[in-house]
Amino acid sequence: MSDSTDSDDEKKRPNANYKLSKPDDAVVPESELTFYYNREHRLSKAPKHVQELYEEKKPNRFGWLGFVGVLVADTPRKIMFFTIILMCVLIWLFSFLGFISSPRNLDGNLVNVSASFYENTTIVVINKKSRGWNAYTGAVDMAVSVPFPEQDESDAQSKSAVPIFYHRIFFSQEKQERYSLAVPFESDELLIVLQTEKNSIKLKVPVKSID
Repeated sequence: MSDSTDSDDEKKRPNANYKLSKPDDAVVPESELTFYYNREHRLSKAPKHVQELYEEKKPNRFGWLGFVGVLVADTPRKIMFFTIILMCVLIWLFSFLGFISSPRNLDGNLVNVSASFYENTTIVVINKKSRGWNAYTGAVDMAVSVPFPEQDESDAQSKSAVPIFYHRIFFSQEKQERYSLAVPFESDELLIVLQTEKNSIKLKVPVKSID
């Protein structure tokens, strides 16, 4: 009974005659297969920036030229590189024109001096930054004057008529200090001398007008 029932069920299956596996002689070798995916063909139709990612570039062996080439390899790097160059040029230009004063070294202290004119008063500001444990501490004598007339530089009488303001400040062991003082004359530019026991520096400081 059971055998006849199984044979009847097998005949009723719609895929009873379908072979699930192929014989060995029907298998096609891999060498004869046709592949429809071609990497080079696909990349040829890709956008340019995608093609550049897959390109094999040889390293540049021309020293600093190769380094610059890396800095300007793409648009974002070019923008950053030329922005840095522009900022350096502007800083140098402002420093040359006197808008930015460069710090000067006075016995191990970096000194930056600026001046401004506000409410009919000329104010001088000295910023001092210590460079180390052996930086000078003690009295610093100051002399502030207006520029001497060029035609009378050799004339002692003319020099004696130029107003000179004397003052003394003290550098302590603090790493950063700020001093401010008012001078009793007006000028577009000031000549300032700072002197310690051993050394001195001379500065030409433009006076900025503050409205």
